[in-house]
Amino acid sequence: MTASDTTPEGGSADGCSRALHPRARDGIALFNRGEYFEAHEALEEAWREEKDAIRDLYRGVLQIAVVYLHITRGNYAGAVKVYERSKKWLKDWPDICQEIKVGRLREDAEGVMAEIRKLGPERITQFDTSLLKPVELSEPKAKRTYICDRCGHEMFEKNCKVTCPNCGNRFDCSDLNIYFD
Repeated sequence: MTASDTTPEGGSADGCSRALHPRARDGIALFNRGEYFEAHEALEEAWREEKDAIRDLYRGVLQIAVVYLHITRGNYAGAVKVYERSKKWLKDWPDICQEIKVGRLREDAEGVMAEIRKLGPERITQFDTSLLKPVELSEPKAKRTYICDRCGHEMFEKNCKVTCPNCGNRFDCSDLNIYFD
């Protein structure tokens, strides 16, 4: 297993293919509008509702929102402290997970912190806030259309199962390349 296959807790990154939690999506929209406190709140709701390792990704994103909040409020020590903590929650995720461009977020946050460190606590208020980049999302994968080989009806995919609502024909995701490629 490579580093990109694991989460901060050593689990599988399989959660990356799932849909982004609705409150996480809301939080990212708030983050991208510069509403960092509100972004933190929405992402924290998603983090609390998730039960598996993907919650740590949300925790990492929400902590970057807190870092940016500290920067906009001129709190050098808070920005540095929370940034250092956030790195452990973001470091082992693939570059793209649940549409979130995690690799880009890590790079952007590191660039921000390099500038903050150059300014130091005395000049943090001189920070150029245009360097606070949004969380980028990738385009979701296009849904494939499957046609049942038994009755010709369109099949639907859900939770790694492709099922024909007409005749009940069913395939697992591991069977898809055998039947549909």
